Amino acid sequence: MPFDELNKENNPLENQPIQNQPFGQEQVPPVSNWQSNRLDLSKVTKMAQILKGELRKVIVGQEELMDLLLASILVGGHVLLEGVPGIAKTLTAKLMAQAMDAGFSRIQFTPDLMPTDVLGTNVFNVKNSEFEFKKGPIFSNIILIDEINRAPAKTQAALFEVMEEYQVTIDGITRKMSFPFFVIATQNPVEQEGTYKLPEAQLDRFLFKVNITYPDLKEEREILEKFRTDFLIDKKPQVQKVIKPEMITEARDLIEKVFIKDSLLDYIAQIVHSTRNSGDLFLGASPRASLALMKSSKAVAAMEGRDFVTPEDIQYIAYPVLNHRIILTPEREMEGVDTKEVINDLIKKIEVPR
Repeated sequence: MPFDELNKENNPLENQPIQNQPFGQEQVPPVSNWQSNRLDLSKVTKMAQILKGELRKVIVGQEELMDLLLASILVGGHVLLEGVPGIAKTLTAKLMAQAMDAGFSRIQFTPDLMPTDVLGTNVFNVKNSEFEFKKGPIFSNIILIDEINRAPAKTQAALFEVMEEYQVTIDGITRKMSFPFFVIATQNPVEQEGTYKLPEAQLDRFLFKVNITYPDLKEEREILEKFRTDFLIDKKPQVQKVIKPEMITEARDLIEKVFIKDSLLDYIAQIVHSTRNSGDLFLGASPRASLALMKSSKAVAAMEGRDFVTPEDIQYIAYPVLNHRIILTPEREMEGVDTKEVINDLIKKIEVPR
């Protein structure tokens, strides 16, 4: 369905109730509870519905990944995807870009990649005897960085400014990025040869780190069925452009107005503060994590059609927000303790607001 139909009166989704897909296992309010919202969030929920519908033309499963990618775009964040090869990390990122009416650039990170290969450089023009700036692939709207952990620290540092401030400064001249600007990076946690550990400062600039797992048995069967008579279905332009940049701007303005009560702000602050005082953690989360929890919980609520945040929204989003921002103590790492287990334990110790 083309994006223009979102605003047409004859939109087939216009007169149909939004089918809420709960994030995680928590229960969401029934439709009747949020139809009287002070905010009209129908454009946000329809955007989520239509975008996921386009991605499902090729992708099987990965519902949480789709939700988190969209939530990140809506609040202006970036996403790091981690998982073994062959589970559609790169494919999902490419399809997400195809579904948006925006520029797309893919950068394959390698050990010999230089910062100028990413950002661009000044080139001397013999005709006019002047230096001209040649833009690098980072100058686009949606940037897919494949195997981000294969580039050395010097190249990783080139991303610090652009990911946080949406600008690039070269030779004293600052150049702003166009809207939207969204980085999706992938990395393989299995292969260690020829890889570099990402700096904590860069990890902190990702809104989410999504750990993608294998599909279950039913989803594996669906994948085989989808490719049974069309081996190249994932190589064909199956996805239509359904989202315009101005739609993202409008949705972001609505999400900022989603209500979050004071007790939930305290709840977020307590969760993040507890990571800094835990005996299981060598490094806790930064204030950027607190802001990420608040922004993304608002996005989750809006995508479900609610103009208010619940504790369940915060609990659902806590792991993808925090898992890459904390470091276990050496003792816990040697014991094989999982980061998710530590985060869940910390949350359980904090009283849930009512």
